[in-house]
Amino acid sequence: MPDQRRFRVGYLSYVPHQSFLDTAAQHPELEIIRIPLEQPEAAVLDALRGVDAYYCMASRDELPKPFHVRAALLEQLPDLLMVGSTGAGYDPIDPEACTKAGVLLVNQAGGNAEGVAEHAVGMMLALLKRMPEAGTAMRAGRAQDRGALMGRELRGRTVGLVGIGHVGTRVAEILRLAFSCPVLACDPYLDAATIAARGARKVEMPELLAESDIVSLHLPLTPESRNLMNAEAFARMRQGAIFVTTARGNIHDEPALHAALRSGHLAGAGLDVWELEPPPPEHPLLHMANVIVTQHTAGVTHESRANITRIAALAFADAAKGKLPPRIINPAVIPRFAERYAAKLGRHIG
Repeated sequence: MPDQRRFRVGYLSYVPHQSFLDTAAQHPELEIIRIPLEQPEAAVLDALRGVDAYYCMASRDELPKPFHVRAALLEQLPDLLMVGSTGAGYDPIDPEACTKAGVLLVNQAGGNAEGVAEHAVGMMLALLKRMPEAGTAMRAGRAQDRGALMGRELRGRTVGLVGIGHVGTRVAEILRLAFSCPVLACDPYLDAATIAARGARKVEMPELLAESDIVSLHLPLTPESRNLMNAEAFARMRQGAIFVTTARGNIHDEPALHAALRSGHLAGAGLDVWELEPPPPEHPLLHMANVIVTQHTAGVTHESRANITRIAALAFADAAKGKLPPRIINPAVIPRFAERYAAKLGRHIG
């Protein structure tokens, strides 16, 4: 294939796993371009103007703000055809702005589902068994009374999942098969039959909060979900319940969660995502014995990273071959994207 007809994909500085480059290398229709961030902003923008697709970091705090895919950046990249997130999330990317610009947006949903699901269930187990508190007590020389660290078992406990997509479905499966847990799910985009097929019973948020021993978040950050778990929501949860999130920061209100834990209303929390990542060392939630904290690492496993980068490379390869890739976030853009694709590359997609 002549160089001028190769589909040029640019990424900034690094990819999450070598699998992306290895998979892309198997598709000669792709040209992968590394754009170093260690150069002036203008130089980075100039390099992005030369690509057909932008492989964009999914973590908003790792990616410099000027390169978040918002309307302002898209105005400077009038020839960009496609954006692919490096993960299931796409916080630094505005889908509406992409649609207005005629840019196709894809993510890698499901690629890291196993890693995230295992992380969420692991947090549930550790919190119920009070492992963080036991570790703190031992290090402080206060671990003589084992009864003071009496834990609870996961088996048979009701778990409420807010969102039941790829990750939530796998969490429900683990809980149901390994621990015989009744699983409730609140997901406004799915009907009761679909949720039942995914291993849970459909409920609305008030019932989920009131009836669950554990509430676990598995939904994207959107204008509708922002601050969903606020002081009122935490107050609606059962006394002694546990809160876990491996979703996105800003869905839960951090000061409100801290207050619910400090008051004793909630027994513990497992937090993989934060308003600012990583949070500052003085953040109060980092200093509570009944809180497990991780730095957005639920999906950072060798297996998950290899998988999400492989499917990202395959999505770009599909586009290069004139096929619409899977996992399109903004399907309304497809007709205009197809027109822009044909005008720029001289071939059709669909």
